[in-house]
Amino acid sequence: MAKAQSVSKEAKAAKKQARKAASKERRQQLWQAFQMQRKEDKRLIPYMVGVIVLSIAVFTALGFLLGSPWLLIPLGVVLGVLGAFILFGRRVQKNVYTKAEGQPGAAGWALGNMRGQWRVTQAVSGTSHLDAVHRVIGKPGVILVGEGSPTRVKSLLNQEKKKAARVVGDTPIYEIMVGNDDGQIPLSKLERHLNKLPSNIDRKRMETLEGRLAALSSKAPGPGMPKGPLPGNAKMKSMQRTARRRG
Repeated sequence: MAKAQSVSKEAKAAKKQARKAASKERRQQLWQAFQMQRKEDKRLIPYMVGVIVLSIAVFTALGFLLGSPWLLIPLGVVLGVLGAFILFGRRVQKNVYTKAEGQPGAAGWALGNMRGQWRVTQAVSGTSHLDAVHRVIGKPGVILVGEGSPTRVKSLLNQEKKKAARVVGDTPIYEIMVGNDDGQIPLSKLERHLNKLPSNIDRKRMETLEGRLAALSSKAPGPGMPKGPLPGNAKMKSMQRTARRRG
């Protein structure tokens, strides 16, 4: 009995130690992300300070109106700090997308970092010029996302749509081209665009489609197709994830 209690205490201590280590790592990542963003974004600190000051001023004024000027100041500080973190996260995210935009594999990287119940298969088809089509399964249905030369990608999208149509039945198939020209979706707005699509299928149907479409992915992706933007953005990806956790 005593031995079991000892093992239980050791397990609890180990879990507590692991939580502390994870918390310390997150703080270090956040600090590194802040330092990197601060060097590139000269407006970051003034904006963050401005959000905190504005929040304190608003709640102080509200406190005066209620006859208790000091009562709401702590709330103003807390909400101001929270708002500053949210601002920080958004500016990091904007910086990440700005650096990734136009690089081969950027759309696949953005899709792979989406939050929610999305089933993403990167580069289901591609070319030696690093054009690619990525396949996403979600509540809207099947979404084919192309990046690269519009002329070459259009042909790839048509091919993938025909393949998918053979196995998805009446499930909607959407085609999206990532870019900044007319009719295209900018990289920074890709996730938002997908989230605005109507919900047409449930999770069970998503799982069924994922199994059926997996059989279509037996061919390797296009030659030399990268799995994300150029390696120089690896740190920025970590920054984005860290900021999202805190935001």
